[in-house]
Amino acid sequence: MNAEKALLGSFLKANYLLKDTVIKPEQLADTRHQELFKTMQQLVRKGKNVDVITLSTLSDLDSYGGISYINELASLADPEKFEEYEDLVLEDWKNREKRNILTRAVEEDWEIGKVVSRLDDINEAKMDDHTSIQDALAAIYEAPWQKEQDKKGVLTGFKQMDLMTNGFQDGELTIVAARPSMGKTDVLLHFAKHAGWTGHLPLLFSLEMPERSITNRLIASTGGINRMKMRNLYKGLSDEQKRAWSSVIGKVGKTNIQIFDGAGQSVAEMRAKTRKMLHQFPDKKPVIFIDYLTLIRPERYHNGNAHLQVTEISKNLKGMAKEFNCPVICLAQLSRAVEQRQDKRPMMSDIRESGSIEQDADVIVFLYREKYYKKDVDDDTLELIISKNRNGPVGTVKVKYNEYTGEIKDDYYQRAV
Repeated sequence: MNAEKALLGSFLKANYLLKDTVIKPEQLADTRHQELFKTMQQLVRKGKNVDVITLSTLSDLDSYGGISYINELASLADPEKFEEYEDLVLEDWKNREKRNILTRAVEEDWEIGKVVSRLDDINEAKMDDHTSIQDALAAIYEAPWQKEQDKKGVLTGFKQMDLMTNGFQDGELTIVAARPSMGKTDVLLHFAKHAGWTGHLPLLFSLEMPERSITNRLIASTGGINRMKMRNLYKGLSDEQKRAWSSVIGKVGKTNIQIFDGAGQSVAEMRAKTRKMLHQFPDKKPVIFIDYLTLIRPERYHNGNAHLQVTEISKNLKGMAKEFNCPVICLAQLSRAVEQRQDKRPMMSDIRESGSIEQDADVIVFLYREKYYKKDVDDDTLELIISKNRNGPVGTVKVKYNEYTGEIKDDYYQRAV
């Protein structure tokens, strides 16, 4: 009950949370809180402020506990902890719903499969997905007379890839998969830099590397600096590199990348942090980058079944892309099975504990370097093998990769044109 009070109090302190919250009035336990929540939503929809003063003018204020109760709610407010309050309220609602289901199951003698199905529905419940057919038709009615612009996504920095995918699209999940040391993180950072340089807000969730390592990689790849030199910049950098240092730092700074390097983050935690960033940068479109999939903490244990855990995570990643209407790009590891074949270029079945990744992902890109397997080959080619593209063609994009600096150049396309 205190979580519900703190939730309502936070609405009073930060009205934007009323539009942001995933909680619905009917999910609150106290009917008085439900009605107060609905009243707050109505006021916001009318463009009015929601605070102690506006609520004190309500004709039915006594039904909510009077002005003293409204002041009590305000005293418990802490918008910084809003996501915690949401989680507590939602968890309490789920527990109540589960108890109701179990009570009905006993009374009506349900089969175990029906019980499990209903409980799963509660865990995945979404209550804000309703659109009337009238609203849907109204949105599309004028389309035949309006010239529609091409939906240009977030550019990848690779011309050929942009031609094939039209960039990273809003609401879509892209999986980039490869064996260890193939260049996954460098490719992800390349995408993040170009997203930032083209005016978007890259949110980078690094579940393996600490912030300092990510920052060093960004600087090295941008400035063409051997990563070994980053260990001791005073001794490692040449005079020429030191003169260019401020320019490189400035260029990396313009990416506006936001780094979150906590280990074992769940998709729910990433959602909460993304929401917070949206309010700090209201004019920028987020692009979410994650390194990497199997390090994401699942919400449920699944009895240690890695396949089911990955299935849960991939579905949640796709759900996050749709919820924020932004691209989500996530790295994934490949299993050792790829090493057993003559042609070591990856394919779908090589994704470790693949779960429902193939179904959930809109785009799947595999990375392959001949030099990775043949050390004596003098070839800096990196292949981006687009094996799934829900809304476009598949094929291979070739780029130049410097494994010492992490720099990636669109050299093949430049020579082609």
